Amino acid sequence: MAKTKVLIVDDDEFLLEMYAMKFVESGYEVDTAKNGEDAVKKAKTNSPDVILMDVVMPKMDGFDLLRNLKKENAAPNAITLVLTNLGQKEDVDKGMKSGATDYIIKAHFTPSEVVKRVESLLAKKNK
Repeated sequence: MAKTKVLIVDDDEFLLEMYAMKFVESGYEVDTAKNGEDAVKKAKTNSPDVILMDVVMPKMDGFDLLRNLKKENAAPNAITLVLTNLGQKEDVDKGMKSGATDYIIKAHFTPSEVVKRVESLLAKKNK
């Protein structure tokens, strides 16, 4: 069976590497992008199954990225998760209204818990 493809989008190199390593260790095929523009291109080309994105990034923030993915029909079947430290109710609502499948506040979850959350969402989707 083909590996599940995950695209992780974050302008923070350390976090990008940390999450990428955790997903690779868990058996996923991982691609990364440091901004929203690259993420849209990679989503169109690689059709990831899951896209995890930060909100605060240069060029295009995570909310705009969600809207652009939809507008460009890039990876239309992907599970999209906002992975950020913006935890205000308005931010969570904005993320969900912009098309996120789920909204995860980085400070509340370890990378292993983020992987488990993704696995749970994939299991629900593939039922």
